[in-house]
Amino acid sequence: MPAVVLVGAQWGDEGKGKATDLLGSRVDYVVKFNGGNNAGHTVVIGDEKYALHLLPSGILSPGVVPVIANGVVVDIDVLFEELDALIERGVDVSRLLVSGSAHVIAGYHRTIDKVTERFLGKRRIGTTGRGIGPAYADKINRVGIRMWDLFDEKILAEKVEGALDQKNHLLVKVYNRRAITVEETVEELLQHAERLKPMVTDTSLVLNKALDDDKTLLFEAGQATMLDVDHGTYPFVTSSSATAGGAVTGSGIGPTRVTGVIGVVKAYTTRVGEGPFPTELFDQWGEYLQKTGGEFGVTTGRARRCGWYDSVITRYATRVNGLTDLVLTKLDVLTGIEKIPVCVAYDVDGVRYDEMPTDQTAFHHATPVYEELDGWWEDISQARTFDELPVNAQRYVHALEEMSGTRISAIGVGPARDATIQVHDLLG
Repeated sequence: MPAVVLVGAQWGDEGKGKATDLLGSRVDYVVKFNGGNNAGHTVVIGDEKYALHLLPSGILSPGVVPVIANGVVVDIDVLFEELDALIERGVDVSRLLVSGSAHVIAGYHRTIDKVTERFLGKRRIGTTGRGIGPAYADKINRVGIRMWDLFDEKILAEKVEGALDQKNHLLVKVYNRRAITVEETVEELLQHAERLKPMVTDTSLVLNKALDDDKTLLFEAGQATMLDVDHGTYPFVTSSSATAGGAVTGSGIGPTRVTGVIGVVKAYTTRVGEGPFPTELFDQWGEYLQKTGGEFGVTTGRARRCGWYDSVITRYATRVNGLTDLVLTKLDVLTGIEKIPVCVAYDVDGVRYDEMPTDQTAFHHATPVYEELDGWWEDISQARTFDELPVNAQRYVHALEEMSGTRISAIGVGPARDATIQVHDLLG
């Protein structure tokens, strides 16, 4: 049965939540395998709008088992804030499973994150300040706290003490902040332990058994390809593996069990935080895309930087993820633009690049080479088949498909749950 990975093919905020929700009624498990509460998904169901940050989008689909797997870092306060908010709105959250091997974000991670960004000044990365990077750093440095540790207070205290030993020197002597005590951190981490315990399990075992039982699994990435710690625009990236390979290490299933990889792209491009962005617009069109597309972060509220569609990075995402399908979102935002530029290559000091340069300097100096496509004026929000789209909208989709090297299997034409055109079966 299918084990499908869903990833962002740009810099995030492409509409992965809607794509996940689109498949929700056909899958048995939705698994978040990387990141933390530093990203968000918006799902619109009827007149209801849900903003999710840490929880898998599948938690909104009846009958689906939502899973927070081992590759995620978890802020327990945020977890229960989100759960309680959904419970108040009548959503059943009782099926949620959390990996015992997932790492925990402690208060000192958030503190380190914020003071470090301030200290970096103009060299800042543009983090959300939610402790994600420092939690992953502790994981790699082998001084992290895992979910299992919350159920043994003695072990937890020992691990917190080890984690704070160096951090307190840094906070006091470099950042002129007060030291953080072991006791306050342990108390903070234990306050939700009893409520958390029934959810925590060996999710790798659960997922592999589900595949053995012919269940359908959807693996949902946080962030996106261009923010992947290995394959993104380093160092302006997140601290986890946001590409398809991360689904394997971040959930504990074998690579041979993955049957498909879906990439999600906007019909234009956005980015938040710092870092190079070749097609970024600083004119009225950038403002138009931002306002018309509602380009403000679900988690942070930050305005997103906006630019035209970049087929170079989509081709790159296709290659490093092994994409089998694309979901194209927000096509409706482009309605009413007479000529729509699409980036087909880069110019770097007079040299044409048809593929993405992985050298940081070259990418930083890349300027887009555009081709213009004819736009359309008709309202497409009610279209539910490809043939119902205006001819120029169809041509735009076909052009992007050819440039990006992957078939476009679904097209978003509005924010509503059903405002999607399905061209090919995403699970087929």
